[in-house]
Amino acid sequence: MPHVTHIDTQEMSPGNDRIDMIEAMAAPEPPHRPSSRSRGSTARWVLLLGALAALPAFTVDMYLPALPDVAADLDTSPALAQLTLSGMLIGGAVGQLVIGPLSDRFGRRLPVVVGLSLHVVTSVLCAVVPGIQALIVLRVLQGFFNASAQVVAIAVIRDRFTGSDAARILSRLMLVIGLAPLLAPTIGSFITTYGTWRWVFWVLAVMGLVLGAVVLRWMPETLPTERRREGGVGTVFRGYATLLRDRHFIALAILPGLGMAVVMSYVVGSPFVLQEGYGLSHQQFALLFAVNGIGLVASAQANAALVRRVAPVRLLRAALVVQGVFALALLTVAITGAGGLIGLLVALWLVLSMQGFIPANASALALSRHGEMAGTAAAVIGAFQAGVAGLVSPLVGVLGGDALAMSGVMLGVVVASILILALATPAFRRGGWHTPV
Repeated sequence: MPHVTHIDTQEMSPGNDRIDMIEAMAAPEPPHRPSSRSRGSTARWVLLLGALAALPAFTVDMYLPALPDVAADLDTSPALAQLTLSGMLIGGAVGQLVIGPLSDRFGRRLPVVVGLSLHVVTSVLCAVVPGIQALIVLRVLQGFFNASAQVVAIAVIRDRFTGSDAARILSRLMLVIGLAPLLAPTIGSFITTYGTWRWVFWVLAVMGLVLGAVVLRWMPETLPTERRREGGVGTVFRGYATLLRDRHFIALAILPGLGMAVVMSYVVGSPFVLQEGYGLSHQQFALLFAVNGIGLVASAQANAALVRRVAPVRLLRAALVVQGVFALALLTVAITGAGGLIGLLVALWLVLSMQGFIPANASALALSRHGEMAGTAAAVIGAFQAGVAGLVSPLVGVLGGDALAMSGVMLGVVVASILILALATPAFRRGGWHTPV
């Protein structure tokens, strides 16, 4: 029987929708708990794991200001240029499904070191690529390999933290990850001002080398041999089968993916909407992107503070509803043109500012159900996060790439998130999940 750290539980009966979930994010205690000495400071872990988890975000965001330049230099369409972003996300989704179980089998350090090494190789190849087709393929591979950084970072959190602590650490992680939209476009804009878009990939290669060295020097192995999952491919498939049979886990695991689809719809659409539609320069675009990044970081930190007193599911469902209202306002602004550029930017900021309440709480709740295979569970969450975003975000280009297309896709994704939480879990039902105040 699993040990639980809180008493606010709801037992699952086979014949109804009530589930074995601890609303305050209590989770099964892992067999091994590191000592205070070996755990080190929380701040150190947040910085280390945040740097790893932020690598895919930097790989996307540093490249953003150069996206129109890529289309022009490689003589291709904006839609194909956007596929270099979506392709990386799809590669990341597949990569997490492969690397997650490997980290449960071989530990956390080996997969992330190998993944970072291959990230460096693909970054160098992207820097010298001759055409758009090859760049798309290489970006898929780049996403596959650097997925190791994110999936291992999330698994390490589950190795060392449980309960509301895990939700809080995930929120703190967003502070570090949030530096990507704050810094990466500015760095990318600086690079493309004094060089070409190809230099972005040289910088990403150097980042991979530095992170690899940091992992080798400062990240201890957090999954002892006695806790590793034995077996081969059959064990992997059985683990995924267990997760897929848990419909509440799947519902919670897909929400971060839909949240990422909201962000990526903005990410792939905004360079063309703001730079080509409104005539902003690289520097102006980077500044506005940073302002929206502040909203993401602020909401993540607000969530980290609130989760001590409010159950994660309450924060999750409230944030989705409020985000839906803001997304409807954004679509209205895009249709009517009310407020011009300022009106569009304010509505965008409000939509994105709710994002910090969604992935951390949904991920922590999902991970609490399967702590015995945290790497595999984190892989499923990460695969949904990258895969759903990779499949949905190209719709912005397909639908025209303008403000109406971007805001319409964002609203549709938020509505889908609300429906999944409402219909696939008892989060909105009376007598379903009990949410202690």
